[in-house]
Amino acid sequence: MTKFHQPSFFASSNIYAVNMRQYTAEGTFNAFADHLPRLKDMGVEILWFMPIHPIGLENRKGTLGSYYSIKDFRDVNPEYGDKDDFNNLIIKAHELGMKVVLDWVANHAAWDNVWTKTNPDFFEQDESGHFKAPYDWSDVIQINHSNADEQQAMIDAMKYWVVNFDIDGFRADLAHLTPLPFWINARTQITPLKNDLIWLAETEDIPYHQAFDITFTWKWMHITEEYCKGEKDFNTLLHTLQHYANDFPLDAMRMYFTSNHDENSWCGTEYEKYGAWAKALAVFSCTWYGIPLIYSGQELPVTRRLKFFDKDTIEWTDDAVLHSFYKILLHLRKSSKAISAGIKSLPVMVNGATEMNVLAFYRSFEDQTVIVFLNMSKEPVQYYFSTDGLAGAYRNIFTGETVFLNDGGSIELEAAGFMVIEK
Repeated sequence: MTKFHQPSFFASSNIYAVNMRQYTAEGTFNAFADHLPRLKDMGVEILWFMPIHPIGLENRKGTLGSYYSIKDFRDVNPEYGDKDDFNNLIIKAHELGMKVVLDWVANHAAWDNVWTKTNPDFFEQDESGHFKAPYDWSDVIQINHSNADEQQAMIDAMKYWVVNFDIDGFRADLAHLTPLPFWINARTQITPLKNDLIWLAETEDIPYHQAFDITFTWKWMHITEEYCKGEKDFNTLLHTLQHYANDFPLDAMRMYFTSNHDENSWCGTEYEKYGAWAKALAVFSCTWYGIPLIYSGQELPVTRRLKFFDKDTIEWTDDAVLHSFYKILLHLRKSSKAISAGIKSLPVMVNGATEMNVLAFYRSFEDQTVIVFLNMSKEPVQYYFSTDGLAGAYRNIFTGETVFLNDGGSIELEAAGFMVIEK
């Protein structure tokens, strides 16, 4: 749908969300930089930094405020360090082959944003000339999207980070709350500054793919949670995937996830939401057609809700239990043509699996095939199937064991279990 060039690396890549405040005890750019080699080893390629800008003081929530209450779009939060620190972090990330995406908030800003003094008309005001908060978000004020000068000032601020810090793209916060023409204009102006910028939108509004390459899969996240809690049936999962396949443009890249900053803090960890299926759904995110998101600390894993407005440090240990789990999945995305071929290797459901509440699909390209089995039932299953041309010897990516598929053969999966095999 988009008229813009879509970077080719998406199909095999991944996104890692960085919560700078909570990532280390110091909560600084320099302290986070020490984690880059570990993340590189895990296979992380795109770093999405939650807002790194100064946070407003007026009407602040909690002791530190919301990351999304921006005081100055051209500055960095002094709690994290200074601009030189951030620039050095970007340089180190680039040296390791990683890309850096900035979280961008175009719909609202802090009550004491610098523009409230220089350009108060950039914000909506009531009849008495007072700024207005959107919804019940009392710590921010609504930007006036009908002001053309405000739109250009916002785009110029985005350009600032591309030109001066060589960032690699933007994650648009609640993109659909800002008019689509703004984002099209922003991408039109910014694209010539750097090739292959990443445009990720927090939205499921299909028309926004005119400006963005990647969008969130909130519907899938909610449906899978409801399923795991016994509120939806298995067919609802299939219908949601059909909706994505039929209603979105073929080249629309979707981002799948089991957690992020909002979900973790407000709705619960992936273990609260999905229980025993947390890992199986992470496998899905990494193997279905799309791009997976991993949130800060999921590789530990973090099993508690992190505070949103206050300091709440992730407690890192020398043994991140799921580091190898994610490393295997992320490296599969790079090594397998069946995954990296993108739209040339769309998932195909394996016959007969859905009747047992097993989500089974394969992806093939040229001489390579990946087959994924996810037991979405509460009981162990022994799944017999016809190979339909998939017969042969495969390697279990997690165990390294050889798996032979033959007509009349079976796959055994424990409750909420999973298996990924490749040929």
